Amino acid sequence: MTWNEAFLQGVRDSKLGPPMVARALAMAHTCIYDAWAAYDHKAVGTRFGGALRRPPPERTLPNRSRAVSFAAYRAAVDLFPASIPTVFDPVMRSLGYDSADLSRDPSNPTGIGNVAAAAVLDARHQDGANQLGDAPGGAAGVPYSDYTGYVPINEPMDIRAPFDPATVRDINAWQPLRYVDGSGNLVTPPFVGAQWQKVTTFAGSQGTLRSSTGPARYGSAEFLDQARDLLDLSASLADEQMVIAEYWADGPRSELPPGHWNLFAQYVARRDHHGNQSHGLERDVKLFFALTNAIADAGCCAWDNKRAFNSVRPITAIRMIFRGQLVRAWGGPYQGTKLIDGAAWFPYQPTSFPTPPFPEYSSGHSTFSAAGAEILKLFTGSDRFEGTTTFRAGSSRVEPGLVPSRDITLS
Repeated sequence: MTWNEAFLQGVRDSKLGPPMVARALAMAHTCIYDAWAAYDHKAVGTRFGGALRRPPPERTLPNRSRAVSFAAYRAAVDLFPASIPTVFDPVMRSLGYDSADLSRDPSNPTGIGNVAAAAVLDARHQDGANQLGDAPGGAAGVPYSDYTGYVPINEPMDIRAPFDPATVRDINAWQPLRYVDGSGNLVTPPFVGAQWQKVTTFAGSQGTLRSSTGPARYGSAEFLDQARDLLDLSASLADEQMVIAEYWADGPRSELPPGHWNLFAQYVARRDHHGNQSHGLERDVKLFFALTNAIADAGCCAWDNKRAFNSVRPITAIRMIFRGQLVRAWGGPYQGTKLIDGAAWFPYQPTSFPTPPFPEYSSGHSTFSAAGAEILKLFTGSDRFEGTTTFRAGSSRVEPGLVPSRDITLS
């Protein structure tokens, strides 16, 4: 778990979007798995199969741990370079390893780790994500830049100004937002992951899980019902619903939803006493390998739908449908529920991050979480989780000092 937590700190330090985080964590734990597999009697790696397998006398915990750590470090350097001096170098020093050892000799654990990681990383550099910023059509040198030519149908909505319906050319389509972010910068984020329908999956095939129907569309009863349901939820927000929303928000500088499920896996590993011996290392390696790859594939599925259907987010839909009408809803920080013009509706989010920068359908949070929960259930044999988290009174990021009015424990 040492390396998983280090990867999550790399995520927190980075500015990657959710599907990029899911892919990065899957790559890192695949590097670890492939290095570990060389010291198992039957496991096969994803790149070399059983070709790296070491003889029984070498299958010791120190050798496994060393191979895993070198593989993890090489993955971290590739995926989260900004965190090398602050996170990953210190981890290697604490473990007593020389991160400058670039051996590719497969007869020793350092070489196994380096070779296993290099193979995974080299393959993934051409997987369609444009991690290196070298794809034709993308912004040269900009990691993960879109190279597919996506252009939004709608003009940006400036949330600092009254809503302008003229910016919405198609109410069914995603609309970029312009706002002041947490650093005080005026930003208009593009569709994060617009190219993700082209990313190679681990277990499935691209596009095979695309919805056959897509989201409800404007003009249908279902579309209007969804909008009304959201207004009802907004109007009836109590402290518990607010802290649940904040708990799952996973905004900038957090682990994001894919990393959140890694925290759950860390909890499961501690709860079930995986430990630091060979058996515990084996269980951790397998758990995080399965979890992160399932979540990464889930991200590919969700973003395939997002690109295919380019669907509107609630902030645009509700403002368009109910503009000029008085609706009962959350009125904004410290204003509670009140009557507002539908054109001023705002989700329960900080104004510095009003809504994620990509189409709504299908939900990334829901897809990541379904995959993560299923892996944890299959791995442990149970749906029981038993974890809790407590929000202290006034600890809200949206309404600090006010919400919640008392300590609330979620379970």
